[in-house]
Order: sequence, then C-alpha cells, then structure tokens
Amino acid sequence: MSKHDLRHSSAPYSRLSPNPNHQNVVVLPVYYPRHNDNYRCLRHCLAFTSVILLLSAALFLLYPSDPTLELSRLQLNHVGVNTSPKLTLDLSFSLTIRVRNRDFFSLDYDKLVVSVGYRGRELGLVSSEGGRVRARGSSYVNATLDLDGFEVVHDVIYLLSDWAKGVIPFDTNTKVDGDLGLFLFKIPLK
Repeated sequence: MSKHDLRHSSAPYSRLSPNPNHQNVVVLPVYYPRHNDNYRCLRHCLAFTSVILLLSAALFLLYPSDPTLELSRLQLNHVGVNTSPKLTLDLSFSLTIRVRNRDFFSLDYDKLVVSVGYRGRELGLVSSEGGRVRARGSSYVNATLDLDGFEVVHDVIYLLSDWAKGVIPFDTNTKVDGDLGLFLFKIPLK
C-alpha cells in the first residue's frame, strides 16, 4: 500500500490480507484457579466440626455430676424409746459430711433438707443451715439427722439382710435453696 492509499482510507492501519490460509491467534491471560471455590465445602465442614466439638466440651465441663459424700463425724445427740403402739426409736445425730464437688461451679445454699426413706417409708430428715460447696474441691457440711419412729423389729431385719448383700437402698429427696456459682454469675436455685 502506498502512502496515498493510507491517507484516503478511513482506518489508520493496513487491511488484513484476503488470504484465508492465515490463522488468527488469540492470546488469553493465564488463568489461576480460585482456591476459595475448591475448598469452600472443606472449610464449612471444618467450621461445623469445630463448633460441635466446642459445644460438646462445654457441655461436658458444665454438665452437673454427682458429688461424692463421705461421713467424717457422727455424734449421737438424743435417743428416745417409744413402746406403744409399737416398739420404735427416735434418734438424733450430728453429722459432718465431706462433700467432694467435681463440677466447675460452686453451690452456696441457704437451707438444705434431705428426706431419707427406706423400703418406701420415710425414716427421717437431714437438715442443714447455710453453707458453701466449693467448685472442684472438698467442703465439710454440718447437718442434723433426725430419725423418728424407727421400727426396731421390722426395719432391722431388712436392714441386716440388705447389709449382708452389700447394698442398702436408701431413698432420698433433696430440697435446696441457694445459688449456683459459675465464674462471676449467680444462678438462683430452688
């Protein structure tokens, strides 16, 4: 093409040759796959598993477990014998009980009343005024055990047979007024 043709043309570049054997080449930029899309499912599964594990650990640590009780001291306060209509005993004891709390929360109680039964009959009450059972530790609780109307002949025979088996099935019903302490929080307990 001459300069004259370039001046009169509307395009400032030369025309493509009409030869169809030429190939056009398109250059594309390098494509890097996005890792976010590839690992999205894996990240969601890991996050879900982490949340489940954290909730399970919190539930394991905060779920209440039974404290272990050990009688440290027993002192007889009062003995009364009733002969009519049946032979019964009225007994009163002062108890000191060692309570080992394995939980991560403490118990501050204002009043504690435990009804003690044996073979479907109520034997007596254990009562204690205010106190504190520490978290992850041992505490001593003072209480009074009052056994009213203990039938000597009827209950002793069954008590001795259960003792020979190695298990004495006492029934207890506990009423507690106080607060559960977890870190800085106090949860009322009735």
